Parts: sequence; C-alpha cells; structure tokens
Amino acid sequence: MARRYERTPVSQTETELSQQTHWMIAVRDNRDRNAFAALFDHFAPRLKGFIIRSGASAHQAEEIVQDVMLTIWRKAAMFDPHRAQVSAWIYQIARNRQIDIARKENRPMPEELKEEPGMEPDASQILALEQEAGQLKQALATLKPEQLEMVEKAYLGELTHQEISAQTGLPLGTIKSRIRLGLERLRHELKDLKQ
Repeated sequence: MARRYERTPVSQTETELSQQTHWMIAVRDNRDRNAFAALFDHFAPRLKGFIIRSGASAHQAEEIVQDVMLTIWRKAAMFDPHRAQVSAWIYQIARNRQIDIARKENRPMPEELKEEPGMEPDASQILALEQEAGQLKQALATLKPEQLEMVEKAYLGELTHQEISAQTGLPLGTIKSRIRLGLERLRHELKDLKQ
C-alpha cells in the first residue's frame, strides 16, 4: 500500500530542508506520486489565493493552478534546492504562467507578485479546493480502466500518443479513442465545477 506523506515538522538539526522540499526531491528523483499529492495538497490552495489576489477570476485561478502543478510534475528534474526554496520555485512558475496568459490576452502585465508572509488562504478557499479535488478523484474513478490508463499516461506520464503506442503495442486510433472518451466522461462528471 502506498505511503501517504504527512505534514510533519522537520527539526533544523535533522536537516535545513523543509518538508515541502523533501517532497519535491522525492518527485524529482523518484517520480513519487504520494509526494506530489502532498505538494499539491500544500500548495494548490495557497497558489489559488495568491493568483486570485493578483486579480484573476476564481475560474482562471483554478486553471492556472492546475497548469502550474502539471508543470511542476513535468519539470521536476529542473528543481535545485541549492538555488531556491521549493516555494519560491513554485511561485515563480505561477508568475510566469500568469505573464504568459496576460501576453496571450494582450492585457497589461500584473505587478510583481510576492508571497506575503503569513498570508494563508481562508478556510472557504481551502474547503472549495478540497471538494474539487474530491470530485476529480470521484470522476476519475468512473473511467473504465483502459481509459484511465491512457489518460494517466498522456497527462501524468507526459507521453505522446506515439510513445504510448510503442509502450503498450496498441494502435494509435485505439489510444486516441480511449483518451477522447475518458476526457469526455471527465468533462461530463465535472461539469458542475465550471462557474
């Protein structure tokens, strides 16, 4: 059974790295999904509040958070704890994503965003994000196993359709069909989350 990472305090005598940094290193070095889940649980509500405070709508903030967390998974190998704390690295990814969106929409750039010490998202934001994460888990559970496998390979494993085909031996049409059907099912299951 997979071990769930708990938020336990780490004494400074044990190490100078934060618990979040240990999770990020586990993701970077071992592609540890439990460590990533712990990172997601810790940072997603904080990022959402941070992005909303910069002027984004709740819906746009959710999209940015999802994109940022996916980028963290994909670019974990780039994380160096000797160059930056994991929180600084993650918030910089979020800022860069906001700038990209502003450029695409031809809007003025947001002011320099800084994580304010002691600024935690309120309980309603955390509760809403936890409820959405629970709904996503339930929606994923409704997928057929072969659809879930293809969606995970394409989105969590970052594999192209060609790579999935080479790995599984399945024809491209089958892979594309399973992904399409899986995503349609998820859209249907999650339609109430859209605002």
